[in-house]
Amino acid sequence: MTKSAVESIPAGNTAGSSPSQKRVLLLKPRGFCAGVVRAIDVVKIALETFGAPIYVRREIVHNRYVVNELAEKGAIFVHEIDDVPEGQRVIYSAHGVSPAVREISKARHLKVIDATCPLVTKVHIEAVKFARQGYSLILIGHRDHDEIEGTLGEVPDVTQVVSSAREVETLQVPDPERVAYLTQTTLSLDEARDIIHALKAKFPKIVGPHSQDICYATENRQVAVRNVAHKADVVLVVGSTNSSNSNRLVEVSRNLGTMGYLIDNSQAIDPAWLQNVTTVAVTAGASAPEILVEDVVNYLNQSGFANVEEVEVMPENVRFGLPPEIVQAIGSAGGAQSDPVR
Repeated sequence: MTKSAVESIPAGNTAGSSPSQKRVLLLKPRGFCAGVVRAIDVVKIALETFGAPIYVRREIVHNRYVVNELAEKGAIFVHEIDDVPEGQRVIYSAHGVSPAVREISKARHLKVIDATCPLVTKVHIEAVKFARQGYSLILIGHRDHDEIEGTLGEVPDVTQVVSSAREVETLQVPDPERVAYLTQTTLSLDEARDIIHALKAKFPKIVGPHSQDICYATENRQVAVRNVAHKADVVLVVGSTNSSNSNRLVEVSRNLGTMGYLIDNSQAIDPAWLQNVTTVAVTAGASAPEILVEDVVNYLNQSGFANVEEVEVMPENVRFGLPPEIVQAIGSAGGAQSDPVR
């Protein structure tokens, strides 16, 4: 929790406050994951090292506030690589890209900085490995998500995407005994479990990754909601509508019987949600900045929820190194950017 957030909590608010008083349960871990921190650092450092403009393919992370903030600093967000002028510098978003995008970048002589989350890169490597071993690949995820688009592009000829257990019923593969599955990193744990169960029922010899593909941050934030939802009347999830992991947090809460709402900021809160409510749990998706969480907590504070209790379900201390293109650029610049910009 940041200093400003701590200062916004009235003195004397503790876990021992009377349950009859309106309160906020502020979940931890919440907000930025290591992959998001790394991706945002990459854009900021690139802008400081090379100067504007810096082009970014798609949203660097799925959060409108973050994208707007970086755009104000000189980042230009484009939908496709063809929108980047030839020879310019471009950053791939944290969600990764397909080999086809890399080939177009090469043909257009673009100076590429790859901000793909290392955990997404892991899934790409697994897809190629399974394909080389002769497996048909089932990719579990949402077809319209940038991450699925990139992973599917690695071995499209042998890959099928499924988004629900029902879709598993119609799957057809050349050899039912040579099937593997991978998952999008930001899925609901329950959703993935149900689909994997259906796949194992249909293809008893199906194999999966050595370790689950759903990332640590996605899992931790869902576990935190699962542990606290029963204590709250409402769960507010700070995150943008196109953030997969943020949407999953809302689903986890609702599946447990506690109404959950996805909000970009405090302005999105409907006062009707808080009527006859004593306890509000607040969390944030992995691409939502803490400043938006503070905004929501302050709004709730002003709405009568004077007691704020930070509930840490588990510690989270993961960090990722910067991509080599940035490290080399910093070195060439004389090491002036020795500490990543937050």
